[in-house]
Amino acid sequence: MKKGDDRQDKKIKQDRFPTSLFAIYLCVLLLMSGIHIGLIVFMGTVQWNSVVQSVIPILYWALIALGLTLYAKQKMRTVYEEPMHKLAEATTKVAQGDFSVYVPTIHTADKLDYLDVMILDFNKMVEELGSIETIKTDFVSNVSHEMKTPIAIIKNYAELLQMDGVTEEQRREYAASIENAALRLSNLITNILKLNKLENQKLMPEMTTYDVCRQLCECILQFEEAWDEKEIELETQIEDRAMVRADANLLELVWNNLLSNAIKFTQPGGTVAVSQTSDEKYVRVSVSDTGCGISKKSINHIFDKFYQGDTSHSKEGNGLGLALVKRVLELMDGDIQVSSKEEEGSTFTVTLPIALTDVDGE
Repeated sequence: MKKGDDRQDKKIKQDRFPTSLFAIYLCVLLLMSGIHIGLIVFMGTVQWNSVVQSVIPILYWALIALGLTLYAKQKMRTVYEEPMHKLAEATTKVAQGDFSVYVPTIHTADKLDYLDVMILDFNKMVEELGSIETIKTDFVSNVSHEMKTPIAIIKNYAELLQMDGVTEEQRREYAASIENAALRLSNLITNILKLNKLENQKLMPEMTTYDVCRQLCECILQFEEAWDEKEIELETQIEDRAMVRADANLLELVWNNLLSNAIKFTQPGGTVAVSQTSDEKYVRVSVSDTGCGISKKSINHIFDKFYQGDTSHSKEGNGLGLALVKRVLELMDGDIQVSSKEEEGSTFTVTLPIALTDVDGE
């Protein structure tokens, strides 16, 4: 359970000067007043000099006033000034780019007040800012690395093309390598732009109701050449009709990415299976392969941007496909789960809400 949820279950003090403190002040003042009256009676009984009888009460109340003032000042310093100074210093460090700042709370977790809550929220904010900064740094680093590779390939093969004595066959081979590198670079930039628009909600889905079974079949047919080339056996179990309400173009990205990955990670002669089922609430689509599988360490990061668990296939992608899939499904109120065993294969299961109405425009 998160800290914020824990706080909601506890009663947060809304007053830094509780009633008990005011009661102490009142009792002390009443006690001092009683002592003052006792002094007056005592001085009258012993018949002290009138000057002394005037000076002693003045000195007495001056000491009391001084004591109360010093106590109030010390209380203000510990209750307000010191915490606010720490918070101000921490804010200055954060403004200068230091996200390792942590401000301790004044009270323990079972005695939190509103200033403690403000400090906890500040610490949470700094933690989130630090995470965002780390993600941004990693993103820039990964983009630079991903762009550097195809650019280097283009440069190297362009230099080879300019050399004397290059045969026609070599020229075509080098040109094909340049074309593939340029295509990879183009796909990388396209995926970055799409992911950026999706994450910043600049690319809003155009929701329509349509038959996802027909879309699945069309996407599968697009990969016919790829599975024939690797002699992969394709198994399908798809219903005649299942209606979903989604953005067809964005959802096509999901099926293409999952199918492309399944074929990419399946060894020649292996099997890729696509199954689709539905019930009263959901449509489920599973894409399985008999490839290398995903390690337990990698499976928690496969939807992270630029993450590639199997680096042997890194030249075939840029690690953005599954990040795009995850974000698209979030926009469609869908979900994706993965199960995998190393050397046995993986299964990605997409769940989408079933549409309650018929096809738009039909």
